[in-house]
Amino acid sequence: MPYHVLIIEDDSMVAAIDRQYVESDRRFQVDRVFKNGLPALDYLAEHRADLVILDYYTPQMNGQEFLDRLLALPGPAPAVIAVTSANDPDIVQALLQRGVLDYLIKPFVLPRFRQAMDRFLQRQSLLTQHSAGVDQQTIDRLIQLPEPPPPAEELSKGLNLSTLSMIREFLSAHPGEAFTSEQIAAQVHLSRITVRRYVSHMVETHELESSIDYRTGGRPSIQYRYVGT
Repeated sequence: MPYHVLIIEDDSMVAAIDRQYVESDRRFQVDRVFKNGLPALDYLAEHRADLVILDYYTPQMNGQEFLDRLLALPGPAPAVIAVTSANDPDIVQALLQRGVLDYLIKPFVLPRFRQAMDRFLQRQSLLTQHSAGVDQQTIDRLIQLPEPPPPAEELSKGLNLSTLSMIREFLSAHPGEAFTSEQIAAQVHLSRITVRRYVSHMVETHELESSIDYRTGGRPSIQYRYVGT
């Protein structure tokens, strides 16, 4: 039986990426996506969820306010993974003090997202194995510091991982669709020249396929299609 997941994210593109990443593992099922925490709390008052993917900056209620009200609901609270652009130390501390399982800064990469999901699975496995009572060794494993993130991806000079992740996230959210560098640039709010450098790198690493479209009625255009890694 899959774990039930809620996503609270007001950016539809990021929410789609979150959902794609969660559901790439069949052990998880996204039940609902909410643009802010208020309707999510109403839902949680009547339905069970195992995990919440939480953005901090959402309309009507920020992530800290959501967690305070979530913890006040009757019954066991779901685990929470923060996925947000909020990197202010006070915000990070406030969410960690409220028990978030992990904290991902946007733009995040798929391996780091999977690491957060794996932490949830490891915790659930430990608790299930000790349903009759948890010993000290198990508690020590539950509260240990997270493992270090995977090694940084090696990039050519002049490229950076955060920009690559932004382009990758947009393209991976539209598998099978072809885009020109101009179309990608408009979606991720970067210059066309910048995008061309990154998509060229992604073609070289076989993450993208490129093809030439001669049906434009003018100058042929190069289109890029995401195929993964």
